[in-house]
Order: sequence, then structure tokens, then C-alpha cells
Amino acid sequence: MQPRNMSMSGVVDLAAVKAAQEAKAKAEQARAEAARHGGAGAVSPADLVLDVDEAGFERDVLQRSAEVPVVIDFWAEWCQPCKQLSPVLERLAVEYNGRFLLAKIDADANQMLMQQFGIQGIPAVFAVVAGQALPLFQGAAPEAQIRQTLDQLIQVAEQRFGLTGLTVDPEAEPGGAAAPAAPVGPYEDLLNAAAQALDAGDLGGAVQAYKNVLADDPAHPEAKLGLAQAELLQRVQGLDPQRVRKEAAEQPADVRAQIAAADLDLVGGHVEDAFGRLIDTVQRTAGDDRDAVRLRLLELFEVVGADDPRVTAARRALARALF
Repeated sequence: MQPRNMSMSGVVDLAAVKAAQEAKAKAEQARAEAARHGGAGAVSPADLVLDVDEAGFERDVLQRSAEVPVVIDFWAEWCQPCKQLSPVLERLAVEYNGRFLLAKIDADANQMLMQQFGIQGIPAVFAVVAGQALPLFQGAAPEAQIRQTLDQLIQVAEQRFGLTGLTVDPEAEPGGAAAPAAPVGPYEDLLNAAAQALDAGDLGGAVQAYKNVLADDPAHPEAKLGLAQAELLQRVQGLDPQRVRKEAAEQPADVRAQIAAADLDLVGGHVEDAFGRLIDTVQRTAGDDRDAVRLRLLELFEVVGADDPRVTAARRALARALF
């Protein structure tokens, strides 16, 4: 099976770059402080590669993805391409020194996870960043391509979510775990101000209030959800629904029209229609157009919430469309 790479360039939210850079600086400072104090909270290089099963998936992948990008390698003992790819990923996990974790999942022993990710062939490599699953590539890719994809993933994790990885100490005992950074909050005043701005129709004020929270705590769940919702309402404000839907129906290949119609679908409560429209558009597009559609779909996932079964189903459909 030939590898099929997925560019990560469209995942970056440019509006959050400044806040993410500030969060990155604070995280790097915390890492430096930990190193100066003997590597407090550091992990061993042996902890950068994990064997994960269905029982431990939430703990070892979803929860850890709030601290560091988690790359998932779906493999099997009988799979010859897997035997070529897995050692490369394991070596790179150590070489990247805590910028990502590698979770190895035996496809034969974890069929439920295979179904949830919509995987039909292995090796298949995904990433989970702040609870969001992203298809990376399928097949035994060349090492240069793997490095490029990992570099893009790390860049997205830093810029979009402020994740700068784990501190690694060669002297640390295996089995340790980096303690997650304490939130800077509380943010009750800012969150209340954002809610009041939304009630008053001041979408710009709500967006700014949520961004102020995320500037200090890029993974704050309530602020992330609120920002996604406020930005969605901003986008549809002033749109002519009849005109947008007419353009989308008449121009199925027009990415701008399909994205605008999907926003209106979601605001109107038609969640499956919004997701289905964008997944269909992903299948019809390529390059920058496909990245733009995929980015909007990920943003709409945030609006609905990662735990919603409609999001889970749409993630599987997106993975199939990209592969």
C-alpha cells in the first residue's frame, strides 16, 4: 500500500497565533525552570513510546493529548509494512525528545478502536491533539515524509493549542509522567463577560474575552468552546441564507459557498447536514481548497463538542474521505 500523506497546513487558526506564541513562551519558561530544578516532572525516554489498548485509550491518548501531541501507530504482527514503519516511528519519538508521544495499538486486539477511526488498512497513523483526531498517513511512508508530517503536527500543536511537549530526563525512572501545568485562572470574570457580551449581541466583545482566557490557558475547554461558537455566529451574521443556499446548490465545487452553507446548517441545528456537506466537499477537492474545508470542519467539531456521537461519526467519515 502506498503512503498517502495529509498536509497539516490548514489546521492553524491564524487568529490565535499571537495568544499561542505567548502561551508557548510561558510553557518553555516552565520547562526551563523544571530542568534547572533537576528535571522535576520529567519523563524517561522509555515513556515516549506506549503500548495502548482500548481500556487505556482515554487515559494514555485522550488525556495525554492535552499535554503533548499523541501519534497513534495502528499495526499488527502479520503486517510486513508495519514492521518497516514502527521502528522508524519509535526511533523518531525518542529523537524528537518529548515533542510527541507514540501510542502503538495492535489492530487485531483492538477492533473497536479500528472501527472508531474508520481504518480499513494498516499501517495507519493518526494524531490526537487536545482530544482532536487527525489522520496523518497510511502505509510505510519514507522517513523524510514522516519527519515533514511530524514537524507540521508539532507546529500545529504549538500554534493552535500552545502544546510544547514534555520534559525528558535520561536519568528519570521509567513509568513516570509529566505533571500537567496548573491552570493560570480563575477566569470567572472573563467568562462571565463573554457570556454577557453574547447575550447582548456583542460578538466581537465575546470573541475577545474568550481569547483573553486562551492567551493564558490555551487548552481551557469552556473558552475554546465559547470562542468557536462566537466565531461561528460572527461568520453567519449578515449572511443572506436564501442566497447562500442557492449558491451552494448551484455550485457544488465552490468551496466558499459550501463552507458558508455549512455554517448556516450548524447554526440552524442541522448538524449532520453541515458535517456531510463539508465531508462531501473534501472528497471533491484537493490542495489548499481541501485544507480550507477540513479546517472549517474541525472548527465545527469544536462547536458541537468532541463527545457528541455525531462528531465521532463525522471524524470516521473524514478519515475515509482523506484516505
